[in-house]
Formats: sequence, structure tokens, C-alpha cells
Amino acid sequence: MIRGFCFDLDGTLVDSERESAEAMARALLRGQAIAVEQYDRDFIIGRSWVAIYDSLVARYPALTWTREEVIAHTAMMREEVFAERGITVLPGAREVLRWTQSYPRGLVTGSSRAEVTQVLPLIGPEARFESIVAAEDVARSKPHPDGYLQAIAAIGLAPGEVLIIEDSEAGIRAARTAGSLVIAVRAGNFGGWDQSGAHVVIDTLVELTPSLVEQVARDYGSGMGGAS
Repeated sequence: MIRGFCFDLDGTLVDSERESAEAMARALLRGQAIAVEQYDRDFIIGRSWVAIYDSLVARYPALTWTREEVIAHTAMMREEVFAERGITVLPGAREVLRWTQSYPRGLVTGSSRAEVTQVLPLIGPEARFESIVAAEDVARSKPHPDGYLQAIAAIGLAPGEVLIIEDSEAGIRAARTAGSLVIAVRAGNFGGWDQSGAHVVIDTLVELTPSLVEQVARDYGSGMGGAS
């Protein structure tokens, strides 16, 4: 039975990856005199900091910052970018977070914890999670299931009791490998990821209603449990 939920962040609840790309570009230019290319900006979409940093190291031998330093400097620069551009909360995100807040919930993201703490207040008070697993919390990022397994254990449920909401191919694979049902959302899939691995694909989170969750659980699981 579905007794809880886990959400991805960027591309699922918010669209902030382009702002992250701009922040990273500014940080590297000012701090390392490295002018990244459009490829590096696009590479951020749908990927974790583990993969992003490995790509940067391979492409820019002059990079001397550690992964943690790149993350920290980018997070600081995001404050400047957000002040200029704001953040886009994807359609239906706030509504879904309101009606699911009585259930155990986890957030699993390839973003850093610093970035998560910047973004969640911009969504609103409904963006509260019992467990948050960020990039630095696991050795293996999506498509490995480690992050979801850690979050699911932290909220006291079994993988089969949790519905995961994702946008990227790597995230969908991680959710399926963890043993959970997964719904993919098209609205934030700016990377054009293959979402066919999800149990159900919807256009926006507006469609994610209790009745849809009940239907998905009935079709692929064993029903939906009451709120804990």
C-alpha cells in the first residue's frame, strides 16, 4: 500500500537548474578564471553534483577547487542569481505538497544541501520533509537507488509503500531499482529524458491527485494506505 511519498527537487517541484548553471558559470569565472561553455550549462540538467564535477574536471584541467568547493561557491552565487531572476515553482507543486503533507515524505536530490535550503523556503511552508537526502549524503548518485533507499528508511517505510515523483531518466531508474512505484512529470523535463520507465507519466503535478495515486497503487501495487 502507498503510505508515503518521495520527491525529486529540480525538474519535479521547481525549475532552478538554469539558475544553477548560471551561478556555477559565474563562480568558476570569478574564482577560477574558467569560462564554461554551453555544454557545461546543459550538462547540469537532470544530473547530480557527482557527475557535474567529474565532467568539469575532465574538461577543465585548470580547475583546482574540490567538488565541495565548487558546490559551496555555486550555492553562494545562486543567492545573487535568485535575487535577479527568482525561481519557478512548477505547476501543481504547491498543491501536491499541501495534500501530501500528512504523509511521511522524503526529498532526494542531486543538488547540494546548501542549494536545497535555499530553494525550499522559496516554495513555501508546505515544502517540509521528514528526510532530505542531498548530493553529499550518498556515495552513489542516481541512477543508483542509494538516495531513495536512505530516505525511505528514514521515514520508516518499505520501498513498496512509497510512491516516488521524478522527472529524469536517472531518477526513474533509481526509483524503480529501489523497489518503489514511480510517476514521472513532463513539465520540468527540459533535458528531454526518456520517461518511459515510469509506471505512469503525467504532464504536470496538477494531475497528481489522491485518486490518481489510488489508481496507480491499484494497477501496480496493492492500494493506498491512510496518512500516518
